[in-house]
Amino acid sequence: MASSTQSVSSDERVAALRARIDEALPAVVDGRSPASLYDAVEHVLRAGGKRVRPVLLLLVAQSYGTSVDRALPAALAVEVFHNFTLVHDDLMDEDDERRGGATVHAKWNPGTAILAGDLMMGLSYDLLGQVEGTDAEALYAVYHPMVERLCAGQALDASFETDDAVTVEAYLDMIDRKTGALLSAAFELGSVIGGAPSPERDRLGTAGRLVGRAFQIQDDLLDLTADDEAWGRGVGGDLVQGKKTFLTLRALERAEGAEHDWFARLVTDGGLPRDDVPEARERMADLGIFEEAREAVHTYTEKAHDHLHLLPETAAAETLHWLLDRLQARGH
Repeated sequence: MASSTQSVSSDERVAALRARIDEALPAVVDGRSPASLYDAVEHVLRAGGKRVRPVLLLLVAQSYGTSVDRALPAALAVEVFHNFTLVHDDLMDEDDERRGGATVHAKWNPGTAILAGDLMMGLSYDLLGQVEGTDAEALYAVYHPMVERLCAGQALDASFETDDAVTVEAYLDMIDRKTGALLSAAFELGSVIGGAPSPERDRLGTAGRLVGRAFQIQDDLLDLTADDEAWGRGVGGDLVQGKKTFLTLRALERAEGAEHDWFARLVTDGGLPRDDVPEARERMADLGIFEEAREAVHTYTEKAHDHLHLLPETAAAETLHWLLDRLQARGH
């Protein structure tokens, strides 16, 4: 863990990187037409967000002595691609709100959402090719497989809605693709730009996959344990929607008899009534589900730290470790 002094400087360093990303993103589509398409893309890029993936990429590149300016196009590529997936996710899930504002299909229409997402995917490839001093083929060798893994993960996630026999292991495999693929690529791309040797790139990619598991399980946990106001949406939404998460799947695996039947409504009825959420939380707590989820987040984060120890000892590397701990501590 970093010292309190380092924590302050790390906080400032991450804030500065986020500010660079927020400033540069709208310029990706500035002045382009037709407005009916590019306004929708700009709406997405200006909507904010934690910018976790591009910040991680920049910190890895900085750890190898690369400037923010040189790595920034790749960081923007990762963030634009991430936002493309959100536009299409919202459309598939029929969600009308994200980050406190209207989703693209709600504000415009489904056709515009499809086109805006497609365009953002293309823009991300263009941005990645703008990285100077790095072989573009080496960058795309990381990027192309990521796209395939992420789309496969999204397809798996969608298939879980009608699959009554999803296991925790199957869920973790889905996370490794849908969530872990882009995080893994962010770590790898930063290392490629930084000139890291191939074995280090592989280990950093593994670190990203582990961060993906920790990040998603923590999100699953927060959906049931966070304060409504802090979480930004109703606590227990996953239960109400009948979503298969690390917590719900472990509850179904652990519960027996009448208790299993109680949780089985998540599958048979497509979710629980909102009024049953408090009782579900109590039952999960009694089964040790929350404790197990927190331990899983901690374990995956610590394993990621182990892989990151190969980085040169720099302020950026220290900040990277600090940021992983902050991500783990969300909602605590």
